Amino acid sequence: MSHAPSGKAEALSSDSPAAMSHRQVMEALSGLLLGMFVAILASTVVSTSLPKIISDLKGGESAYTWVVTSTLLATTVSTPVWGKLADLVNRKLLIQLALVVFVLGSALAGFSQNPGTLITFRVLQGLGAGGLTALSQIILADIISPRERGRYMGYFGAVLAVGTVGGPLIGGVLTDTLGWRWNFFVGVPFAVAAIIVLQLTLKLRVMPKRKVSIDYPGIITIAGGVSLLLIWVTLAGKNFDWISVTSFVMVIGAVILLVAAVLIERRAVEPILPMTLFQNRTFSLAVIGSIAVGIAMFGATVYLAQYMQLARGATPTQSGLLTIPMIGGLLISSTVAGNLITRFGKWKPFMVVGSIALVVGLALMGTIQYNTFYPLVAVFMFITGAGVGMVMQNLVLVVQNTTEPKNIGAASAGVAFFRSLGGALGVSILGTVLGNRVTTLLDGKQAELGKAIAGLGDKGAAVAKELSSGTIPAVSSLPDGVRQIIESAYGQAVANVFLIAAPIAILLVLAVVFMPNKELTSKTVAERDADGDTDGGTLGASAQGSAGVDDVDRSHGAHAAETTDDGSVSADSQERVGARASHS
Repeated sequence: MSHAPSGKAEALSSDSPAAMSHRQVMEALSGLLLGMFVAILASTVVSTSLPKIISDLKGGESAYTWVVTSTLLATTVSTPVWGKLADLVNRKLLIQLALVVFVLGSALAGFSQNPGTLITFRVLQGLGAGGLTALSQIILADIISPRERGRYMGYFGAVLAVGTVGGPLIGGVLTDTLGWRWNFFVGVPFAVAAIIVLQLTLKLRVMPKRKVSIDYPGIITIAGGVSLLLIWVTLAGKNFDWISVTSFVMVIGAVILLVAAVLIERRAVEPILPMTLFQNRTFSLAVIGSIAVGIAMFGATVYLAQYMQLARGATPTQSGLLTIPMIGGLLISSTVAGNLITRFGKWKPFMVVGSIALVVGLALMGTIQYNTFYPLVAVFMFITGAGVGMVMQNLVLVVQNTTEPKNIGAASAGVAFFRSLGGALGVSILGTVLGNRVTTLLDGKQAELGKAIAGLGDKGAAVAKELSSGTIPAVSSLPDGVRQIIESAYGQAVANVFLIAAPIAILLVLAVVFMPNKELTSKTVAERDADGDTDGGTLGASAQGSAGVDDVDRSHGAHAAETTDDGSVSADSQERVGARASHS
């Protein structure tokens, strides 16, 4: 056997992911999917239970805010760090470490005795969730080529849908039956199972030995700048005015830290978020698109729950059931679009259609009222979910397709980071808009509301006290006359939030339209690294021009040697098999 030159090809081990069969890929994916489900569940399962949790732990409004913000902050700022570490050290070990951190944080949070300990353990939980979110996408790129990854992305979209929208439903049921502490315990068995499955089934390439240089200044400035920005957006308008000395100090501090981060990243040996990534047009546009998707996706799920509970009088459990059309849209579109992308090798048409569907869905949601015919609302939710499903995971796909192997981790985590950042900013800003709009609408109905309360007689004083307390009322328990006024205000206010989100989603359409339409490569990251490829989109017709090769790639997952119609081994297959065997 002839020996290939030593180099990157030697970095592949005999159990390289390039040799994985379709069955082995699915076995390994089961561990990744479990890990991703755990990460999403952590951030959504407590949303319907937090009022009771904070009440039981004797916490106030500030504690409520920080329980949510602490996890969001930890997940967002840790994502790029995990991504960069994935470019430097063993990825299998990293994702197992992230699972361990998550399990520890979740278990401890379930035993919290006061708001302070709960916030601390939620930070630990968020750090683990950030690792799971970033590493699942990075490892996926290691074992499946972009061309084949479309059909597998559907599974990730399905898990995302179930975790994001089903989490609040699971949390409500657990709180009503077993107690709120099970909101934190429920993810532990899934995480333990994921650790075991990954250990048994996941086989990754042996990383080339290189000197590891951790960019600590970059970590500190990025984490500090983003944290300060998110804290400002979360607390402004509640704890202090948007235009105030406190706001001025926090914004200036965040800007200084982020500018310092850019300067540091430009000079760092191993930057956490390499500035060279932004020279890649696909990555830069994907960042814009991810921010828009984050605002639309997180805003839709958060405010849909409020619409169902405050405008339609649903319980937390009923609210989760009523948002199932959103899950259905996301699940179906991500699965179907993924399979079609793999079949035809074309990604752009599906992402353009998906981004337009998201804008249309949000605009339609902007027309709803408290008494809108529910099947009509269900159709609007389905369209919105379908738009998210066709775009979100595929943004990562196209970035990985055009990023050089050594930066796959940083690029993948970067897309997830900006999506989380967009979601955090969107939820906070849109939440402020919602609160102000409700107040304005109720102020305009004071005469009508006062008349309804006066008609309650002795019960009117208690109702008036509840409404003036500044807290979110228990709408389902209010008398009919008062309830209709409150529901009408919340229904209109939530619709206004969706109307604001719709034009923001137009940025996603523009970003997708202007993305370079590069062909999806049929090589995994390991294979590209072995061949010295620096751009996944450079294969072009030379690697994928043969219909026979494409057909075999689709049917066998491009994991084994392909043959042409006359029984000979195809040139593309010979090249890849030769790269795998060159180290032997």
